[in-house]
Amino acid sequence: MWLPMLGMTALPHLGGLYGGYITRKEVKTWYPTLQKSSWRPPNAAFPIVWTCLYTGMGYGSYLVWKELGGFTENALVPLGLYGLQLALNWAWTPIFFGAHKLKLALMEIVLLTGTVGATMVSWYPVSRTATLLMAPYLTWLCIATSLNYRIWRDNRETKEE
Repeated sequence: MWLPMLGMTALPHLGGLYGGYITRKEVKTWYPTLQKSSWRPPNAAFPIVWTCLYTGMGYGSYLVWKELGGFTENALVPLGLYGLQLALNWAWTPIFFGAHKLKLALMEIVLLTGTVGATMVSWYPVSRTATLLMAPYLTWLCIATSLNYRIWRDNRETKEE
């Protein structure tokens, strides 16, 4: 059973690697031109935080998968919501950093945050541990949504295409 655990724990990192590829250039060129909140975390914190969050959500998905006996009918909603939030998570970076669409990224991250909340609600009866592994992620998304809003608000006319 260690192979599914490793695979499901590693899966979220694939999107993180792609996001890092997109972000690497933009964080040096476009991102510094934006007005940002004084309370935003330093750029160096983001890869560390996302590594921890991706690992926690991935392992949580494994716990749910294991408890429900794999990809069964009972797993459709909890793992379907998980897959949806993962896709939304992976989509945010290309929207924000790749396309520079600040308003669209804001709408997307609000949808993502709601989907993570729904995922947690669906996981709770299955595995409280898995649900708690998602709590730091939901907290981080609330911070990220606030940052996205402030960047959109403060850069609407000059930076967004």
